[in-house]
Amino acid sequence: MDEYAVIASGLTKKFGDFTAVDSVSFRIRRGEIFGFLGPNGAGKTTTIRMLLGLLRPTSGTATVLGYDVVRQAEAIRRRIGYMSQRFSLYQDLTVSENLEFYGRTYGVRGERLRERKAFVIRMAGLEGRERELTRNLSGGWKQRLALGAAILHEPEMLFLDEPTAGVDPISRRAFWDLLYELAAGGTTIFVTTHYMDEAEHCHTLAFIYGGRIVAQGSPDEIKKTQMQGQVLEVDCADPERAVRLLRQAGQFDEVALYGSLIHVVTQDVEAHRREIPERLEREGIAVHSVDWIVPSLEDVFISRVRNA
Repeated sequence: MDEYAVIASGLTKKFGDFTAVDSVSFRIRRGEIFGFLGPNGAGKTTTIRMLLGLLRPTSGTATVLGYDVVRQAEAIRRRIGYMSQRFSLYQDLTVSENLEFYGRTYGVRGERLRERKAFVIRMAGLEGRERELTRNLSGGWKQRLALGAAILHEPEMLFLDEPTAGVDPISRRAFWDLLYELAAGGTTIFVTTHYMDEAEHCHTLAFIYGGRIVAQGSPDEIKKTQMQGQVLEVDCADPERAVRLLRQAGQFDEVALYGSLIHVVTQDVEAHRREIPERLEREGIAVHSVDWIVPSLEDVFISRVRNA
């Protein structure tokens, strides 16, 4: 079992009559990036708080790095790093002062703290910004600083709760490059997100909705095995009107707009591949192509939620 950094079995959390997390079970291998994917309110943060020992489960069990989340929470917290959605930085301190504070909080001092601060500054690309007040940094720089603060003590595992919320796409990509470097060095990473493109970067995923896990596996496994139906991608003029018409037909499992393209989920690809252009062209909408495609993670998530 030493292969796994996290083992959760039937983990449940209730607040009165409300069940925030409903009997979730999953395992995270050491050294992998595990993505917990779901909309706001799905139960992602509550699950993290139970794994960190900050919330006591109503039922079920979990271990993190071999330690029980209820009985050995303090041992867990010494070995993990945590980065919240709000970054938890002190805005009136400089970059260097924030790192100094978090280093000492984690028990890192003296020469080791100086070495770790220098490493974090290089890793995050913050050279020359050490004396800049944190409140003056952009969202992307604050994000990198928060990650640096979370890894000062070289934790075995990182918990990142919506770490890229509100950050621009370029900063998000740079942040994921840093996560890959950390994972390559052996750090296990648990990251929550509601961005489908980020989910593609994870080694393993779990989809959570309404407190329940509705699918899990690698991104490729999920797309190959968890989809209910197949996907046709429609390229046509006036796609917004086309979506309305296709939904009104009532013949498809799902019709959704993806940028300027339409994804239609159906159980009968061949029949609808011919029928869709005929239907739209009768309404004066020119159809450029209708192609069968491998479903995206978003297609699968919508499918699993609809059938949950």
